[in-house]
Amino acid sequence: MKRILIPLPDKDFDITEVAVPWKLFSQENYAITFATENGNRAFCDPKLITGIIFGKLGAEKKVIGFYREMEQAKEFLYPIKYSDIQPENFDALVLPGGHAQGMKQYLESKILQEQVLKFFKLNKIIGSICHGSIVLARTIDPVTGKSVVYNRKLTGLTKFLESIAYYLTFWKLGKYYRTYSEYVQDEVKSFLYDKRNFKTGGNQFKPYTCVDENLVTARWPKDAYLFAETIIKKLKFKTQ
Repeated sequence: MKRILIPLPDKDFDITEVAVPWKLFSQENYAITFATENGNRAFCDPKLITGIIFGKLGAEKKVIGFYREMEQAKEFLYPIKYSDIQPENFDALVLPGGHAQGMKQYLESKILQEQVLKFFKLNKIIGSICHGSIVLARTIDPVTGKSVVYNRKLTGLTKFLESIAYYLTFWKLGKYYRTYSEYVQDEVKSFLYDKRNFKTGGNQFKPYTCVDENLVTARWPKDAYLFAETIIKKLKFKTQ
């Protein structure tokens, strides 16, 4: 049985980027473990259930259904602590995103970054979507002094997509769609040897994932199904 780890913050994660992979992995009968900083049950960004503006821009009804299922799952209700993660016991690491302020607990966790480094050292399958790329970029290998993705190709929330969401909602929600003053794309690129290795995927409204050996990355919720399906294919290939 394949084992997958999904770290989360205590609150404000993106529903689609967690519930869709969880649902697809569950259908494959993979063993899923969630982790939070202190082992607390995590909560999604509530605006993604009710809708960001006038009931719009939230998660799709089907995905909210997945989330309601996930809320009943034992692995979701009883996560482990970041500090208790043992990377050698997992086949894959999946780093979801989210943009509300509660995400900073996860995006800035040094303990989580130490665990991510171990996954890289063990050459495990590693996936990130949206703001999850920030966790990758901020994970520094002490031997090289560089990010673990310094020489890798990857994607994450693009400046184009982040700015559209920000400008559409600023009048109502202020900086809700800006986790940091710097765009995700700009921060991630700053850790790369070759800035061209940050891939935007061409048509940004068409599902896309960037695959670089064991690394699978995606940009935003619209990529979530393809993202999860790509990780599943990688896991199946590893058994051959």
